[in-house]
This record gives sequence, C-alpha cells and structure tokens, in this order.
Amino acid sequence: MYKIGELASRTGCSVQAIRYYEKEQLLPSTQRSQGNFRLYNRSALDKVLFIKQCRSLDLSIAEIRHLIELNNSRDMGCNNVSELVDSHIAQVELRMRDLEELRRKLLTLRVSCTDDRTIEKCGILRSLSTAQQEND
Repeated sequence: MYKIGELASRTGCSVQAIRYYEKEQLLPSTQRSQGNFRLYNRSALDKVLFIKQCRSLDLSIAEIRHLIELNNSRDMGCNNVSELVDSHIAQVELRMRDLEELRRKLLTLRVSCTDDRTIEKCGILRSLSTAQQEND
C-alpha cells in the first residue's frame, strides 16, 4: 500500500492531480490508515499511470472516464475506443488548423514592423489598434 505522496512520487503526478482524479471519480475511493492517510494499492498506481498517459495525449477528463468505463467492459468490441480516438484526432486536426491560422496572422503582423522604428511608429501596435477600431 502506498500513501498519496508515495503514489505521486512513483507515478510522476502531483498530489493535487491525484486528489483531483479522485474527486472526478477516475480513481476509486481509497482506504484510510488508522492515521486517516489515504492508502493506495497497485491497482490505483496502474490507474494513475493510465490516466497520466491519457493526459499526455491531451484527452479530456470525460474522454478518460469513458475509456476507463470501456476498459472495465472487457467483453465489448474495441470500436468504441477507436471512435473516441478518431474523434480526438479530429479535434487535434481542427486545433492545428486554428493554430496555423494564428501563426499566419502573427507572421503578417510581424512584417508590419521593423526594429529600427520607435514605439510611436510601431506597425504591430498600429495594426492592433486599427483592428480594435474596426471591431468597435
């Protein structure tokens, strides 16, 4: 059995993250020691590592919860897991397009100014001010 600090150390997660996962019911309720310390078993350690891996893929808490539910239904086909991942891939691709558009806007903005100008004549600041006036 592990105390929360030991579990955090073994998994590379913060104590706060582990408490959050408990609050979100990604981790089952824990046993308590006589001193009222949370106690975790090997299964909890494995689950925290699973959650950490999912978070490294930027999966949401809801997506992780769904994967845990699916993982507990071992006799189901894995098409539900594939659909979840496909949906996440689509979200990532959308964010990538949005970020590419943001990059283009920033590059356009950057070429509107040179370093030898004063702040008063800064093309970036002028462009941003003009854009604000156009939105009003």
